[in-house]
This record gives sequence, structure tokens and C-alpha cells, in this order.
Amino acid sequence: MANDTQLAIRALSQMSEISPEQWDACANPGPPTAYDPFTSHRFLKALEESGSATARTGWQPHHLVLEDMSSNEVLACMPLYLKGHSQGEYIFDYGWADAFERAGGRYYPKLLSAIPFTPATGRRLLTKAGPDQTTYEETLIAGAIEVTKRLDVSSLHFNFVTRRQWDMAGQVGLLQRCDQQFHWENRGYATFDEFLSDLASRKRKQVKKERREAVTNDITIEWVTGDDLTEDHWDAFYTFYMDTGSRKWGSPYLTREFFSIIGETLAEDTLLILCRRDGSYIAGALNFIGSETLFGRNWGCVEDHRFLHFETCYYQAIEFAIERGLQRVEAGAQGAHKLARGYVPTQTYSAHWIANAGFRDAVGNYLKSERAHVESDVAYLSERTPFRKTVP
Repeated sequence: MANDTQLAIRALSQMSEISPEQWDACANPGPPTAYDPFTSHRFLKALEESGSATARTGWQPHHLVLEDMSSNEVLACMPLYLKGHSQGEYIFDYGWADAFERAGGRYYPKLLSAIPFTPATGRRLLTKAGPDQTTYEETLIAGAIEVTKRLDVSSLHFNFVTRRQWDMAGQVGLLQRCDQQFHWENRGYATFDEFLSDLASRKRKQVKKERREAVTNDITIEWVTGDDLTEDHWDAFYTFYMDTGSRKWGSPYLTREFFSIIGETLAEDTLLILCRRDGSYIAGALNFIGSETLFGRNWGCVEDHRFLHFETCYYQAIEFAIERGLQRVEAGAQGAHKLARGYVPTQTYSAHWIANAGFRDAVGNYLKSERAHVESDVAYLSERTPFRKTVP
């Protein structure tokens, strides 16, 4: 870092307070950093402008920007929210909140660096490429801790961070937590059949059976992305989204306007996999496209057909990833049933800072045993994948 660099951190109450060029220069600086649609200015702004992630919904933006005051250059930034609850996070701390409040504390509000409603791994400390990257990341963490103290809130959390940023967070004193998801890894496949050839015979036959049965009853499946996306597609998908959300968690997070906005601003990064029967759409899955990863996000349907969920969310995603040359598919949170479909157990990471020293020590002790359990579970499941034993 140059000796005349004068660093300062400021908070943004909305994404419109910073230009897309300034934010994206840190969020997606280019190779070797993989492109991540979720950290882009367009995606985060869509969440705010659509009314999906706002103070009213318990996601008050408080994004941090690290600047060189001598040149007014933005060096780093991080998505940050003041949260009044723990909904839509997929890293569950309800037990922490209950324990702290039973002891007389106030857990909410808290600060969270994450992508709202999105359990996808990515950088949360967004920096320009260069030799000072780690310095900027550490400065952002220190600044976020200072903001936590000044706001007098209970805690600061970083969800679904990369392994490198998780390691660095632990080195500067944050608590480290692990969980697991199931991801599909592309081993250089040219076709779906090549992927199938890596599976054990019994598992291969099961996948073929599921794919055949999924599209009985004259069901056809189509990929819609880019300029082909229309409001009619979003109307259909929103119906599916509302049905799933209403059954699973009671109050779906994303507004209808959100889908229209991303259809306008992120169409090339968006993939709808839609199922049609008798001339009407009956089911669909929303995915986002990174430079290395296809991120499966939401699924819904208005008709139940056996194995159609597996076909739409898992097998079609694999086919798309192979066609695009993507390295992996992240199929979202939870779901051990994904293991039999070729998705392997993968650790995910979060980091946490708790203001109260006694509670911080108690959570830290709990996390030691939790990490050991997660590692053991991942190892156990890794021995039970559907791949042939000769496949590395």
C-alpha cells in the first residue's frame, strides 16, 4: 500500500448511493476472480428497488465502502444489512438468539454480510485485485466490527463466505462455523451420458428411470435465458414461487417486481427451466449463471408429477452446466436426496463476531463441536456417493 494512502470507511443506506462501475470493480474485478451475479450492483439494487430487501422487511441496507480519501477511489466494499430477525439467511442462529435473550440480552438487531435469501458461496469482502487485497479485507472486517460497536448491536455475521475469506476471518479473531450443502462437480464431461458413465450401474439405471418418468404425460422442458425472457415467463414462474413459498415458510421473500427487474438487468445471468404440459407452464426452476457456477435458487409447480422436481432442478441444471462448460452446480440449501443424483457433500462457511465476551466464548465452544460433527458427516456421506469406486 502506498504511504500516502488515506483509508476511510463509509456506510451506504442504499445501492443507488454508489455507481455500478465503482461497486462492480470490487465485486467482480475479473479473472482470476470468478464472476458472481449475486454480488453485482444490479442484483443487490434489484432486491432493494423491488421492496424485497429493505428496512420494512427486516433487511435495512448498511453497505460499507472502503475509500482512498486522497484519490476518492473505492478500494473495497461489502454488502451489509441491519437485521431485525434471522429469516432468509439459511445459516441458523435462532438458538443463539433464544439463549442470549433468556440470559437477559438483546440479540436483535444484528449486522449481517450476506446476499439476502441466497445460500450461495461467494466473497463478502469485495476488493479490487492487487497486492493489498488482504489488507483491504482485514480493514473492512475491522471497520464492520467498529460499526457493530457504534450501533450497539449484538453481533456481526458473514454468511456463505469462501474458504479463503473464512480462514482469514478466523486469523483476525472471528468465530468460525461450518455447514454443508450438496454441489455437482464437472469432471470435464462433454455430455450428460459421460457423467452417467461415472455412476455405479444401479445408480445410473435409477437416474435414467427418473428422467424418463419425469416427462411422461407429454411434459416438455425448455431453457429460457437472455432476451428470450418475457413478462409471461415471469408471471408463470411467480405463481410457482408463491405456491412453494406459501407452503414452506408462509411468506415468500421476493416481490413480483424483483423478477421483472432482473429480467431487464440480469437477463444474461438468468436461466429459467420451465416445464410445459397441454400448452401451459406447470413448473419451473430459477437459476443464476456465474462464470464458473450455475446457482439453483427457486423451484415451484402447480401440478405434481413424479420425479419432475429432480429433472428440473438437478438433471437439467447438470445438462446446462455441461453445455456451458461450467465447473459446478450449487443446488441450494439442504437436501440429502441430492446425493443419489450425483451432488456431493460440500462444506460451507460462515464467520461471526459477538460483542458480549461471555456469550462469544460460549458460542465459540459450541462451534468447536459443531465443526467436528459437520466434518464427520461430510466424510461419512462422501463414502456413499453414487459414483463408481474407481472414479476419484
